Amino acid sequence: NDGANDGANDGANDGANDGANDAADAGFSLVELLVAMGISLSILAVALIVVNGWQLGFGAENERADQQQRLRVAVNAVSRDLALAGAGAYLGNGAGPLALFVASVFPFRQGALTPDAPGTVRTDTLTVLFVPPHTAAQTTLQQPLAARSGTAFINQDAGCPTVDSTCGFTAGMDVMVYDDTGAYDTFRVAAAQPGALDLQHDMPDTSQSYAAGARIVEAVSHTYSLKTDPLTDTFQLMHYDGVSSEAAVVDHAVGLAFEYFGDPAPPILIRPVTDPTGPWTTYGPRPPRLNVRSTAYAMGENCVFQIEATTGRQVPRLAQVGNGSMSLVKLTEAQLKDGPWCPDETNPHRYDADLLRIRRVSVALRIEASLPSFRGPAGILFTRGGNSRSARRWVADQEIRFDISPKNLSVSRARP
Repeated sequence: NDGANDGANDGANDGANDGANDAADAGFSLVELLVAMGISLSILAVALIVVNGWQLGFGAENERADQQQRLRVAVNAVSRDLALAGAGAYLGNGAGPLALFVASVFPFRQGALTPDAPGTVRTDTLTVLFVPPHTAAQTTLQQPLAARSGTAFINQDAGCPTVDSTCGFTAGMDVMVYDDTGAYDTFRVAAAQPGALDLQHDMPDTSQSYAAGARIVEAVSHTYSLKTDPLTDTFQLMHYDGVSSEAAVVDHAVGLAFEYFGDPAPPILIRPVTDPTGPWTTYGPRPPRLNVRSTAYAMGENCVFQIEATTGRQVPRLAQVGNGSMSLVKLTEAQLKDGPWCPDETNPHRYDADLLRIRRVSVALRIEASLPSFRGPAGILFTRGGNSRSARRWVADQEIRFDISPKNLSVSRARP
């Protein structure tokens, strides 16, 4: 028995020890564990880098898409209104583009709220005037009208709607009065009665007076400008309706510039000024009769025509510009503020006669990323620097340049 027990115990102990040794031999050593952990951490780090890159890419792409959408909205707004610049009345003897009477593109802000002074030329501001398409509200004054708020008595000219005697004018409508002197004023209709309109003047009151027969039409004014206020971090493309409404078109607009290209040739008379129907000139207001003085200019003269001393004929006051070709010429800031002035140099709403030359407007618009975390240091890529230190996260400013040639301003390009 003792021998049997000793043998059994020895066998059991040897089996247990062998099993324990085998189990120990099947585990990981410290070196193996460290190597495995290092490999795992490296793979995890690479994965995190890839995921972070994806996140940065997704954020930047979303910002670029938003940036492009803001740029699209801004371009559509400016180009839509600028394309209609100069559209005028199309009924009666006074039918024709505004370019035959007054300027309709201005490098400054005009209207009731903080208008720019005469002679101002701002590269980041543009005002356009036009008669909206398909409006029936266009007729003439029955009695003289002063350039201030008051009552305008109107005629029932051909083309006025026959259902009432307000000629299509309604309360709240914006209108413009202009004549053959190159003068214009804008109003808002406060109330419309048969044959009479109560008008609210949208421009500073002056001593200007419009004679009976001057045109009164529905018209709109659109002013686009760049608002920059670093203190409040406000950079916007603004729109003003010429009366009381001003609102941002898009945010984070950091660049806006307008350039003007004009007809190099001066206006010429194509019909006698005594002719009852126009057009009388290739562009610009027709001069008065030789024995009539309608402005501060001499008899028979206005802002674009003068009397030639040797012949006594009415000849252009404006000079030929450019190299003698018919190609449009870029108009300089000096040319747009040195006169001659329409309707004359005494009028508080005067404007440079060279504005009547404008045929094409070039627009440059620049939009930035909305968040500083997407903008790098200020420079070529960024008008305003941000705080991003990773080029993979940068969303550079986007700029677009486009030209608009309003068809209503090209009346002089097709000469008789």
